[in-house]
Amino acid sequence: MRSTSNPPSSRTPRIDCPRSRAARPCIPPEPIPIDPCRGRAAACSCRRPSMSMSMRATARNTRLRAPALLALALSFSVSAADSAAEEFSPTTTLDRIEVRGSSVPATVETLEEARERLDARAGGTGLVDGERYRDGRVSTLADALGFATGVFIQPRFGAEEARMSIRGSGIQRTFHGRGIELLQDGSPLNLADGGFDFQAVEPLSARYIEVYRGANALEYGAATLGGAVNFVSPTGYDAAAASLRAEVGSYGYARAQATLAGNNGVADGYLSASAFAQDGFREHARQDTWRLSGNAGWRFGDTLDGRLYLTHVDTRSELPGNLTLAQAMADPRAANAGTVAGDQRRDFRLDRLGARLAWTPSDDSTLLLSGYLADKSLHHPIFQVLDQDSRDAGIDLRWRSERELAGRRNLFVAGLALAQGRIDDDRHVNVGGQAGDRTNLLALRARNAKLYVENQAWLSERWALSVGAQALHSTRRSRDRFVTSADESFDVDFRGVSPKLGLLFQAGANSRLYANLSGSLEPPSFSEITGGPAATLVDEQRATTLELGWRTHRDDLDVDVSLYHARVRDELLSLSDGNGNPLGTINADRTLHRGIELGVEWRFAERLAWSTNVLVNDFRFDRDPVYGDNHLAGIAREQLRAMLRWQVSDRVFLAPNLEWVPRSYWIDHANSFSAPRYHLLGLKLGGELDERINWFVDARNLQDRRWIASTNVVADARGLDAANFLPGDGRSVYVGLEWRTR
Repeated sequence: MRSTSNPPSSRTPRIDCPRSRAARPCIPPEPIPIDPCRGRAAACSCRRPSMSMSMRATARNTRLRAPALLALALSFSVSAADSAAEEFSPTTTLDRIEVRGSSVPATVETLEEARERLDARAGGTGLVDGERYRDGRVSTLADALGFATGVFIQPRFGAEEARMSIRGSGIQRTFHGRGIELLQDGSPLNLADGGFDFQAVEPLSARYIEVYRGANALEYGAATLGGAVNFVSPTGYDAAAASLRAEVGSYGYARAQATLAGNNGVADGYLSASAFAQDGFREHARQDTWRLSGNAGWRFGDTLDGRLYLTHVDTRSELPGNLTLAQAMADPRAANAGTVAGDQRRDFRLDRLGARLAWTPSDDSTLLLSGYLADKSLHHPIFQVLDQDSRDAGIDLRWRSERELAGRRNLFVAGLALAQGRIDDDRHVNVGGQAGDRTNLLALRARNAKLYVENQAWLSERWALSVGAQALHSTRRSRDRFVTSADESFDVDFRGVSPKLGLLFQAGANSRLYANLSGSLEPPSFSEITGGPAATLVDEQRATTLELGWRTHRDDLDVDVSLYHARVRDELLSLSDGNGNPLGTINADRTLHRGIELGVEWRFAERLAWSTNVLVNDFRFDRDPVYGDNHLAGIAREQLRAMLRWQVSDRVFLAPNLEWVPRSYWIDHANSFSAPRYHLLGLKLGGELDERINWFVDARNLQDRRWIASTNVVADARGLDAANFLPGDGRSVYVGLEWRTR
């Protein structure tokens, strides 16, 4: 429990009222008889006892943690609560009892509370502590999620943009993201059509990251094959009052962040400003990104609090393009000549405003209303010049209640989510990176309506049954404003219900077994419909997934393992030609996604810990008339990341690490050409200079190995080596320094 009060005197016993979702009594030390503490955590008080006594209740003092956050127009002032004394009788005088409650809003979860909530799910979930990855370079989401169980993520060419997949979701998408709900504090970062940008997230501005694999994201209304990843922001209650961080390294890499935070018990705020630049390992791979993000909260009372979120992103990235495998092995730093000639790049500006209002009528129930507005402008010269302006808005109303039903614990979640977006898509011939003659002009509109409900009932002290479903109605509409050979206007809708049934068994105090059977439904994004030479009206992707798993948390061991088997109908497969240009999207008839997700952290000695993340992916066609039972292209069948951390002293650590893909993997569905296997060795060294300053050295690819980070996905390479490969970075070293107030 957080406290900023001065410690009481030795003759003043203190009662801390724990902030919890369930009411718990504040019991003073014996032998003073007093009733249990009642009321909300922010205003903890005790009923007047019948005996005569003298008692004084003193509210917690708070202090301002940081200067005013000018960018959020929020000023804080230090306040002190008044003390009130009441005497009942002069005949009995006892020592004063100080009763203190938490001024933190009930909707601001601690890391431990979030982990406890995730562990109670009857399915695969995980939590990444934002502090765990700050001891090295933090440039891409792979730096933050590389050890998250079940998450496949790989930067495409050392860039902030990556390929990200859970259980094979969106593996055909070799650009941007699809198949996963990307969330900020429970609110979608995806566009209304389902696509998302990796640059919208600043990993350094996450207090922790929640990972919901598959249908286990139903609590947030998500029902995709991949699930959801939720980035939870720091607030003025849990962030350092001020911090500065700088990273520099190979290939012109530089990154900096400055933050401010503070609270006075009623208002709080957090603000982050960051900048990133690098020349890149490859030619024509310069990147520059600026981000401003923050949030400000206000407590309207003991049961009502609100929070505003602000995000601004301005990013510019040159694209080096794909090489043949022979070229990538001979000169991995080279850029594709055609890409350079067309000055291919991806530049966009994003402004996003979010809001959340939480009403907590009791310690076990919360009604949450959230909404967002997003404005994005994209300039994207590729095989043609794309200029897109998009506007997205959404609202979500969610009720969460955890209380007893028939004498047993019961968790109930229900919600309604609405989203709509428009994209004005203007396309031109690419003339050296400049817009030539217009080729198309589309007005695109997307709408989604989701109704979701889930109930988890404890049948006994050890067994819990989870039942839920999501109902979805989505529309995709296009109006062709510049008709050439064919009118690309369309108006299609997608609808369906995705059920879920789960079972949880409490095997021990910190050990759980689970099983669930769930459905998923994913409508295509506009990139699947209009991303090729002409519009391709594809169907929604559906899947039924069976999952079995076990997780345990002990003092010396954490294990998270899941086995899953998904039967997918009409999987969305995006194809490209030998130069990486999109050919459009098709629906595969039947495919299978099955695999193993394993995350282990073993603290086998006082100063030694072993961490590993293993993915086994078996994704294939199921008796396809063209491809038979071939493997789906574009993802390694096995991937292992491991690290041995040695805490040399209280102020220094050493951490050798490994990334290993033990087998080559196919780049085409015909399984005629493959990307080579690889293993990369790295080393981290870091520690504390003092209580406020941390440092690190992060060395990667120590062997200076030539390897393939990502590939195109093609239908049939015919066994020929074409420009389908993105080389990974060579040997590199990064150093960083971070200062934070305590």
